[in-house]
Amino acid sequence: MPKAKAKIKVILADDHHMVRAGIRQLLEEAGDLRVIAEAGDGEEAQALIQKYRPDVAVLDIQMPKASGIEVTRWVRSHLPEVGILILTAYDDDPYVMAVLQAGANGYVLKTARTEELIQAVRDVNEGRSALDPSITRKLMTNLFKPSDMAKVEPLTDRELDVLRLAARGFTNKAIGIQLNISDRTVQGHLAHIFAKLQANSRTEAVMRAVSLGWVSQDAGNLLTE
Repeated sequence: MPKAKAKIKVILADDHHMVRAGIRQLLEEAGDLRVIAEAGDGEEAQALIQKYRPDVAVLDIQMPKASGIEVTRWVRSHLPEVGILILTAYDDDPYVMAVLQAGANGYVLKTARTEELIQAVRDVNEGRSALDPSITRKLMTNLFKPSDMAKVEPLTDRELDVLRLAARGFTNKAIGIQLNISDRTVQGHLAHIFAKLQANSRTEAVMRAVSLGWVSQDAGNLLTE
């Protein structure tokens, strides 16, 4: 008898109890997601993430004691293997940029359809980016000013290969298979790419590369599919 596939472990953080209850029900009805803990503020979210090491943490931005942005920064510094999905009502440019610069893997608005939220959690768990389409449009126009482009160090051919595959949603393992290199080598290339593009996440790196014309415009759309 085949072994049952493990469910994706999720921690949910939002300062409104009724909102958390609704989101939890939606996620768990998917069948392959399990909310293992809930937090009502940023400090509690951080403590629970440290205790349970979830696959994905779904965070609101505005929370008491510590914002979703602050929690994201802490997770990236201490538990980089945990995926971060921001689920919020805010689509203001400063919030979007701050979240991505903090290292979030995805940004979904609370107006999203149920299936979009569920897929976003799955994508983040797989190491992919997950962006609300309206957020993608904002990033396409705001990530780089023309005066910034001359300051960016060009990517090598192999780094471009890695970034283009990352833009298509490939995991590190899948990129390695495609390019016949190890996962560790892929991670090294991504680290160089992030440094050159001044990015803190795959999403930010891909959108900056699209702005520079190094990656096809279609890549930005792939992040939302």
